[in-house]
Amino acid sequence: MIFGILTTTLVLFVWNRWRYDLVAMGSLLAATVAGLVPAEEVFAGFGHPAVITVAAVLILSRGLLNAGVVDSIARSLSRVGSQPMAQVAALTVLIAFCSGFMSNVGALALLMPVAIWMSRQHGHSPSLLLMPLAFGSLLGGMITLIGTPPNIIIAAYRKQAGLAPFG
Repeated sequence: MIFGILTTTLVLFVWNRWRYDLVAMGSLLAATVAGLVPAEEVFAGFGHPAVITVAAVLILSRGLLNAGVVDSIARSLSRVGSQPMAQVAALTVLIAFCSGFMSNVGALALLMPVAIWMSRQHGHSPSLLLMPLAFGSLLGGMITLIGTPPNIIIAAYRKQAGLAPFG
């Protein structure tokens, strides 16, 4: 039964006919109705610190985007020049720094539009900047606890198990 729900969910994600959140909630509802997830635990995962942190950082990133911070960063990075390697270096260093102090998901959400804009301005493929951007985000996210969701999850489990915190 669970494999049927998972397969259907994956097919609906790939099909991309409905929004991802609706498909996910429908899958959760189907698992609950099928008795695979107890009704009292359906929304238990939404209170996990990792979920709350990622959601908060995505909201913060959207706010920075709407406030014009991304445009300001794009203007500053446009001075780097048209050489792809200089752009890669500048974006990678910037996102590694940002990922150390905010979630790497949020840093990516903040700087992806900048990378896409830069690639379009200079006539090269966005993947030339986006892949190094992703790697820089991952590396920077490992610097601090808040940098990446797995760090937050492991820290929460360590606390739950009564072990010493990271630091």
